[in-house]
Amino acid sequence: MALTVKNQRLAAKTGVTIGLIIGAVFAAGPVLWMLSSSFKSNTQIFELPPRLITDTFSFEAYIAIFTNPETMRFFLNSYIVAGAVTILTLIVAIQAAYAFSRFEFRGKRILNVVIVSVQAVPPITLLIPYFGLMVALGLYNSYTGLILTYMVFTLPYAIIMMTGYFNTLPKELDEAVRVDGAGSMTALWRILVPISIPGIVSVGIYTFMIAWNEYLFALTLTRTIDMRTVPIGIQLLMGQHSYEWNQIMAMSVLGSIPVLILFLFFQRYFISGLTAGSVKS
Repeated sequence: MALTVKNQRLAAKTGVTIGLIIGAVFAAGPVLWMLSSSFKSNTQIFELPPRLITDTFSFEAYIAIFTNPETMRFFLNSYIVAGAVTILTLIVAIQAAYAFSRFEFRGKRILNVVIVSVQAVPPITLLIPYFGLMVALGLYNSYTGLILTYMVFTLPYAIIMMTGYFNTLPKELDEAVRVDGAGSMTALWRILVPISIPGIVSVGIYTFMIAWNEYLFALTLTRTIDMRTVPIGIQLLMGQHSYEWNQIMAMSVLGSIPVLILFLFFQRYFISGLTAGSVKS
């Protein structure tokens, strides 16, 4: 009986291990192929049989990207838009979450419903209304138009997450600051924000990822090359008669680096921030 149980546990462990290996290969395979293809010529990418590692590495695709002013402009635009969206979203979300967490006011429940409802609306359904709105406000093909549009989709999640995180912090911290004669804003920025870094980092990384990778609204709300972002720049490499596959792969690799760096540097904060708001201490 003991042997049977031991064999069952060994079989289960082996099955889980095999499943994890298959999942890792399935997840990492496209990434490795993308990285490998970025160092090949277009002819090498389609050679048969396909090879993950080629005999000769070519930096042709990366040189073409770095020496093309239009391509570098795509990266600049993405950094400007994603950075501005992240900073503004955090500033607004922190203050809104503090209000929802610490105060009772008229319309609080209705505002909560509205925030959750906006988060639940599929963004594609708002594409045409936003296009008309941006044209009417004179914000079409501008940084401001993209930033304000992205904030509509990042703010609800940010407010919900930060509210949950602030709910885990004891209200006695605020009361101690008020006893010393300071106001609510002092309690927020001097006390709560410094100890809420994990939650802020997790929300910030999520917000940056959304703004950095967004394609549909960036395509619709911009017109000229000098306003396009990285996802649109990748699509523009797909010509009418030929695709620059090696440049597409190289640009995809370069476009993945900012998010990867953020996650690697702030991984500890990111994971703890995602879980902290789910448990109230």
